[in-house]
Amino acid sequence: MEFSKGIMFCVFILAFVVSLITTPIAMKIAPKIGAMDIPKDGRRIHKKAIPRFGGMGIFLGTMTSTIFFLWGSPKITGVVLGGTLIYILGVVDDLKDLPATVKFSWQTAVAVLMYSMGIKVQFIHNYFGDGILEFGTIICFVVTVLWIVGITNTINLIDGLDGLAAGVSIIAALSIAYVAYIHGEQFGFLLVCFVMLAVAGGAMGFLPYNFYPAKVFMGDGGSLFLGFMIAILSVVGPLKRSTIIAVVIPVLVLGIPIFDTFFAIIRRLLNGQPIMKADKGHLHHHLMASGYGQLRAVLMLYGISADMGMAAVLVSRELYKDAFVLIVITILYLYVFLTDPNRNVQKRQAVDIAKEERQNKHD
Repeated sequence: MEFSKGIMFCVFILAFVVSLITTPIAMKIAPKIGAMDIPKDGRRIHKKAIPRFGGMGIFLGTMTSTIFFLWGSPKITGVVLGGTLIYILGVVDDLKDLPATVKFSWQTAVAVLMYSMGIKVQFIHNYFGDGILEFGTIICFVVTVLWIVGITNTINLIDGLDGLAAGVSIIAALSIAYVAYIHGEQFGFLLVCFVMLAVAGGAMGFLPYNFYPAKVFMGDGGSLFLGFMIAILSVVGPLKRSTIIAVVIPVLVLGIPIFDTFFAIIRRLLNGQPIMKADKGHLHHHLMASGYGQLRAVLMLYGISADMGMAAVLVSRELYKDAFVLIVITILYLYVFLTDPNRNVQKRQAVDIAKEERQNKHD
């Protein structure tokens, strides 16, 4: 494939336009097929039924652009097939509320399929010496499956506030796309760059309908699809040539959802709860409980995700000290906002709630 900035722009725009057009269609389809998110418990923040079929727009936008511009490229068949299977799983879960065992089994089967099609984690960078650490067949298989299943679920677990999952996914996809772009000629990252731009465009076309106050949710169809695409593009063909980027970049870019997912699993295990059981212990819930409204909490997490994305770019340029400093500053920033005892939490919370109620009345 010949490098072209114009084609890169077209990949993003086509995905954006298709998603922007098809998301309202998905909103009309949702009530007819029962894909509605009805607030039945205190965990949900919204107070009225909202369509949760918006992932259709993200999926159609991303896949339309990917197939139109990239069909025939190495590994693209696996990317399209895997993304479609995961999206179908999410849609079925949105409609039928599948048991966790069924979802994990499906995701694992898709991960195994990706491994069989050559999308696998074969090595990592040796940070304690020179060269790389290559995996044997068994370790390669296990690491690949755990990576794909784990990252696939990270976006799903942070999808708790209006615009949060879509925005974080856009930042993550654009960060990976930029890293692939700046290393394109050296490592042949063009495929990764283009698909990540399609993912970002698909999520961007959906975001206007999902930003606070949301008119539609992406549902598991959208969140699992986004997580899966980021997971496999971080280990697909050309990207594996750079051992640093193949592991560290996705971890940094997805710092917020990975951090949130890790502590959610630990929290639920310690409480004797199923790891897939929803709760109100996520980072965005803590921000809300600390007195931040939905909009402020989401924008704050956007900023943190952007900082982690910049750290990923610094790592890709081997500016490790600069990346470390940025990560430490980001962590301290988050810690201060979550623990500062001097702020008037009750007043801020009351103001935020009042603003949200007034805005909802106008919508």
